[in-house]
Amino acid sequence: MKRTIKKVAVIGSGIMGSGIACHLANIGLEVLLLDIVPNALTEIEQKKGLTLESKVVRNRVVNDHLANALKSNPSPIYNQKFASRITTGNTTDDMSKIATCDWIIEVVVERLDIKKLVFEQIDKFRKPGTLVTSNTSGIPINFMSEGRSDDFQAHFCGTHFFNPARYLKLFEIIPGPKTTQEVLDFLFEYGSKFLGKTSVIAKDTPAFIGNRIGIFGIQSLFHQVKEMGLTIEEVDKLTGPVIGRPKSATFRTVDVVGLDTLVHVANGIYENCPNDEAHELFKLPDFINKMMDNKWLGSKTGQGFYKKDGKEILSLDLDTLEYRSAKKASFATLELTKTIEKQIDRFKVLVNGKDKAGVFYRKNFSAMFAYCSNRIPEITEEFYKIDDAMKAGFGWENGPFEIWDAIGVEKAIAIMEAEGYKPAAWVTDMLISGNKSFYSVKNGKTCCYHIPSNLPAGQAGSQEEKPGQDAFIILDNIRESHKVWGNSDASVIDLGDGILNLEFHSKMNTIGGGVLTAINKAIDLAERDYKGLVIANQGANFTVGANIGMIFMMAVEQEYDELNMAIKMFQDTMMRVRYSSIPVIVAPHAMTLGGGCEMSMHADRVVAAAETYIGLVEFGVGVIPGGGGSKEMALRASDLFRKNDVELNVLQEHFLTIAMAKVATSAYEAFDLGILQKGKDIVVVNKDRQIAVAKQVALQMADQGYTQPVRRTDIKVLGKQALGMFLVGTNQMVAGKYISEHDLKIANKLAYVMAGGDLSEPTLVSEQYLLDIEREAFLSLCTERKTLERIQFMLTKGKPLRN
Repeated sequence: MKRTIKKVAVIGSGIMGSGIACHLANIGLEVLLLDIVPNALTEIEQKKGLTLESKVVRNRVVNDHLANALKSNPSPIYNQKFASRITTGNTTDDMSKIATCDWIIEVVVERLDIKKLVFEQIDKFRKPGTLVTSNTSGIPINFMSEGRSDDFQAHFCGTHFFNPARYLKLFEIIPGPKTTQEVLDFLFEYGSKFLGKTSVIAKDTPAFIGNRIGIFGIQSLFHQVKEMGLTIEEVDKLTGPVIGRPKSATFRTVDVVGLDTLVHVANGIYENCPNDEAHELFKLPDFINKMMDNKWLGSKTGQGFYKKDGKEILSLDLDTLEYRSAKKASFATLELTKTIEKQIDRFKVLVNGKDKAGVFYRKNFSAMFAYCSNRIPEITEEFYKIDDAMKAGFGWENGPFEIWDAIGVEKAIAIMEAEGYKPAAWVTDMLISGNKSFYSVKNGKTCCYHIPSNLPAGQAGSQEEKPGQDAFIILDNIRESHKVWGNSDASVIDLGDGILNLEFHSKMNTIGGGVLTAINKAIDLAERDYKGLVIANQGANFTVGANIGMIFMMAVEQEYDELNMAIKMFQDTMMRVRYSSIPVIVAPHAMTLGGGCEMSMHADRVVAAAETYIGLVEFGVGVIPGGGGSKEMALRASDLFRKNDVELNVLQEHFLTIAMAKVATSAYEAFDLGILQKGKDIVVVNKDRQIAVAKQVALQMADQGYTQPVRRTDIKVLGKQALGMFLVGTNQMVAGKYISEHDLKIANKLAYVMAGGDLSEPTLVSEQYLLDIEREAFLSLCTERKTLERIQFMLTKGKPLRN
């Protein structure tokens, strides 16, 4: 049976419920968000003469919760306009409306008695076949559907989103006793394809997969920090970006999530897992209990492991439980990893450290490896699901078994034994059978060791393809075998079916001479022997923009001819992206700034990840977009003139996008800024699918008969009419002390370009005309001392270079 989700009901509008509702609205669904009716009036409501029967009062809880969510930062919604897709109501008056929904998600308080009352009401009103799921983070799923109808139980399971629902990708699906396979298969595919999640089928065990392993890791650290005499700053230094974890590391993460939330889950595991070999580890240390008594729960109470005192961030001393100034943490072992570019390659160095950091990593990884291997088959039959859960739910770059592989399975076991730990028997059997790693790559696909069941010890299991990869292209898996060309900054990879991919691997994927050479080479290769080109990578960010260090050096040395040639090369390369004989698809994600934004704007089509933060930010460096971005904004404004009589207003909007260095906080916001184009560009919610989708778009365009576009000569510029308007506006900004004299110079240069110069009347001009005056304006700003100071400041992170 084909199942389609058009409308979803979310019951419970707290932080989690509102977050889920917003993310469902993000992907275009109609959402019904319900919560309880308040039992008392507020003082304001009393003054207004409202009663408990007033609709505004009855929906106060849900409306307040949703409003708070929409005001939160980071935002739970891709575009504030999408909030109109959410209708609010209350569980007393509006429960019957769930009959119009295809999926009902319960997100009420974590009490089984309350959840069962909610499910009783849902069972009365839902239409047969409607999915019903619970977002519980720990209550056993099998208890929840007791006494419900057969149809309810067949379509009921757990769907555990992680908070915040928009940003964390883990989507745990936990079957109930009578959940049908069709329901599980549907939710798995829906979570991946539509919600943009990493779907993981989990067993109905306490805390499921993500929190069971994640809370173990945190509890283990809570005990280690006292045992080893570490400070919280030292632990956060050791468990942050250096090992591929978020900047918030351990203790800052607990502060953000809330200590009470962690304690609730840890207590649940302690009470419900009496046979867990690490049972006592889940018992809370004394300092945690004291923090709970003091209500030091983290951000929600203003203090936790860290506390802000004015502008200073204080840290908690775990021995005295008093706050003190933060202490800088440094370790010799970490210094050894600074030259190791790939984060996964650092683990061999870290576990060999001779200092306290090395001791910490050996203890930490030993405990984690042993615990994870012993959870098979308790929480899942397949170890890769643990890795998937930790990467998607906790923001780890590598899961425990991937780290184990990076150290070396046998070497890690030797470390574990020295620390008093042993791996589960299936790991030893894997090694005996001749399999020396958990993962391998075959024919461009990730393969995993398949743990044999009901076989004698030592009998060989096999490396089998990890399920669910058909929709993905993983560049790491094919780079070596499919590389067509490369230099130190970029590689051209054959994606198959006549489509090439160009990926950057310069520092922070910055765009310099090497990348520009690679773009031109990739287009040359594609025009000669292939059907199309995708420009995409799977780094942390698509690109942070042009190499401003190179611009700075040329400007300081007053090598203006060379700088002019470099900027012209950038412009010419962007024009090749637009005017080649093959389709060029750009697939931006995460930070896509400056030159990366300009490249996207010149693509035949953009296939953007939903989480793309894109904008022309050159104003912050003291220049204007010089790689065709200023030209392109003038061109796009011109294209809208035909549809809008107020031409100056349209041009001003596009001017302000650059002048205010606006950055879209999602790909959907980029449409509003005129950076992405409706009806042409595509947004992909699941970033893992992005390159595969971009390849299909390039292939489709080629197969439909792609023709090289004709260069534009019909761009309408308004000349002095627009220039005068801009100059009046910028002078008023200076007079009001909103901008500096240097900002005035930058804004006026941009105004000159977007007006098309000081032409006496509106005129049709070519792209090259605008590119030439754009480049001239860019170069003139590079001679400004204030511009060089700004660039210097950014390059040195606020520490001025010595003369």
